Amino acid sequence: MATAAPSAASRIAVVTGASSGIGAATARRLAAAGYRVVLTARRKDRIEALAEEINAAGHQATAYTLDVTDRAAVDEFATAFKTIGVLVNNAGGALGADPVATGDPEDWRRMYETNVLGTLNLTQALLPKLIASGDGTVVVVSSTAGHGTYEGGGGYVAAKHGAHVLAETLRLEIVGQPVRVIEIAPGMVKTDEFALTRFGGDEDKAAKVYQGVAEPLTADDVADTITWAVTRPAHVNVDLLVLRPRAQASNTKVHRES
Repeated sequence: MATAAPSAASRIAVVTGASSGIGAATARRLAAAGYRVVLTARRKDRIEALAEEINAAGHQATAYTLDVTDRAAVDEFATAFKTIGVLVNNAGGALGADPVATGDPEDWRRMYETNVLGTLNLTQALLPKLIASGDGTVVVVSSTAGHGTYEGGGGYVAAKHGAHVLAETLRLEIVGQPVRVIEIAPGMVKTDEFALTRFGGDEDKAAKVYQGVAEPLTADDVADTITWAVTRPAHVNVDLLVLRPRAQASNTKVHRES
């Protein structure tokens, strides 16, 4: 007779890119839902502060400094676990908004390494641990950029299409294993860093992304959605969930108030 899957309270959830934005919000949400959260990111001070905050709230969190593009470091990280329940592949981001004709190949390379190879590294390293749990979940946080193109977004769009295809292919390849593969694809999300990083710290350019949009999504909106998908019954797989603010009908159609 099959044994019952362990409860959420005894499960571990690994969240990449947990130092800010969607990653940090997701860590808070999953911890509140009863998961023991492992926060990973390159910025040690940020994730340690977040772990302290989560633990002070009566939940469980551990910080682990990690660059998802460093495969040796990822493999070493994976040795710390016998099983995990959830992997949230959130680390990523956009760099630049130049057209294909003049885009910086270095920006393209960095986006691909973080958004696609980083997701591949963590997923490969932790997949045996997810299978061993008897009820694992891989979440890939992609983007609506992974489902449609727009001018000036070529490098980011290509990377997020790669993340989407990774999730879709993995789901086909491991069907029959006790692991769900969930893709969450947010549209316009206003966070402290995403647009600012994309435009190299140019605050004016970053502000224009959201100009006139009354209510873009927040990091917590996305984290709430991720947590909802993760906490569905084990037999329910949310293959793909696209979420946008009401003001955004597509990547290029946005209502802006004057």
